[in-house]
Amino acid sequence: MQQEIANFTFQNPTKIVFGKNQIESLSTLIPRDRKVLITYGGGSVKRSGVLDRVREALTDYDLGEFGGIEANPTFETCMQAVELIKKEQFDFILAIGGGSVIDGSKFIAAAAKFEGDPTNIFGDGVGTGEPVKAALPLGTILTLPATASEMNSISVITFKEKKAKVGFSSLQVYPTFSVLDPEMTYTLPSKQLANGVTDSFVHIIEQYLTFPVGGMVQDGFAESLMKTLIKIGPDVVKEDLHDYTLRANYMWTATLAWNGILSTGVPGDWSTHALGHELTVLNDTDHAKTLSAILPAVMTVRKEQKFDKLVQYAENVWSITDGSDEEKIDAAISKTAAFFKSLGMPVTLNDINVSSSDIDFLISQLETHECTAISERGDQTLDVSRAIFEKALELES
Repeated sequence: MQQEIANFTFQNPTKIVFGKNQIESLSTLIPRDRKVLITYGGGSVKRSGVLDRVREALTDYDLGEFGGIEANPTFETCMQAVELIKKEQFDFILAIGGGSVIDGSKFIAAAAKFEGDPTNIFGDGVGTGEPVKAALPLGTILTLPATASEMNSISVITFKEKKAKVGFSSLQVYPTFSVLDPEMTYTLPSKQLANGVTDSFVHIIEQYLTFPVGGMVQDGFAESLMKTLIKIGPDVVKEDLHDYTLRANYMWTATLAWNGILSTGVPGDWSTHALGHELTVLNDTDHAKTLSAILPAVMTVRKEQKFDKLVQYAENVWSITDGSDEEKIDAAISKTAAFFKSLGMPVTLNDINVSSSDIDFLISQLETHECTAISERGDQTLDVSRAIFEKALELES
């Protein structure tokens, strides 16, 4: 039976303010009677001068600050911000940073209004997965393009004590606006730029590399975005190459990669992310590095289930037209790994200090977090996930 595009409802309320010097427009985006809590991560927003620019743009506002949100934002740290909000009666959050700061700020916005234990915002074996009925309004200033958190409803949080990295989604936590200035990326080191390009690429491919449903618009859009990242990625990661056109295309591609447009009416996988989250919990590896280290193995082990889309991917993204379908797929997997390596990213578990002795722990974590029937068909069992981890150890870097 021919698979078809599913019915869908699409809504994305975030206002994007894109281009140079858009921080100066903040006073037109936040009502003047709001008490604003500025959230950020480490000291880079201070060193780069971004925080000073924000303060200047909001001179007449009642402002507070909360820094220290981690690269993998933790429940424990975010709850400190929730307590500050309740104590000082902040009623607007302005997040300055990349996906981690924005994800953390989304949870803070939801937890500040949540009745009961905020742990229950999450499911996946952590909490009860109760719906978020209200949240503080949130705006963002994007400094690291990667996750599209600036234009989606998703937040991923790490629980230290529970050894879990889980997420939630709610219409309530869409940012009201996001400022995207490509020049913000000029201060980023190559490592973070590579992480951003990789994270964006895998977001796209998780919504694409499934099975055909006749989604020509969704497929064509995804293929165009992946080709864009393949073309510009090796130059984007050159931290001294401050090419505005390159960085603008990178920033907008990263946002489009996971703002809901690509996933409408088509199946999604997200198994690479599920396995990657457990790798981060294991040894605190950067999120994007876990994705590049596991994706080639996912493509290899799941070749039969993803066969038709892998052929399409080989032909339409990598322009591989010679040889049998099997040979095209193998060449596409090889080119995908080579692309990651060109960015300086790992492509095997050996590259991120994972060994065979870690696999039992990783599988037990997947079971604890109810990831026992994942992927686009729900047929990736724990045994299949084990095979993927094992293959990721066998592949050559």
